[in-house]
Amino acid sequence: MGERENQTVVERLIGCINDRRIEVMDELFHEDAVMDWPQSGERIVGGDSRRGVYGAFPQLPTITPRRLLAAGDLVVAEASLDYGGGPAYATVFIFEFRDGKIARETAYWSEPFEAPEWRSAWVQLATSADA
Repeated sequence: MGERENQTVVERLIGCINDRRIEVMDELFHEDAVMDWPQSGERIVGGDSRRGVYGAFPQLPTITPRRLLAAGDLVVAEASLDYGGGPAYATVFIFEFRDGKIARETAYWSEPFEAPEWRSAWVQLATSADA
């Protein structure tokens, strides 16, 4: 599989989560895929564990992609995750592919924060339209 096909898999993943159709994830991940969430120290190994976690999710987020970058068997997605209350989280997903399916996902989340005034002379504030 090529970079475009791998990027399409990630786009399908985002779509199935947004549509609350998590059963589609089985088509996109290898059964032995690993999901790493370093900030919480959690690792989800295999399809049974992935299905268990996503089936028990209190509320799945709405994912708004900012950009997707693909190179070889790697796709990086920047996105915001909105859980339906308060500000959306900035997220970076790193997807590693094997034979056209996701073999490993690593995800990093960050809560938004206000830019400090002292930097205002040198920076531009990005908007969602800049994505």
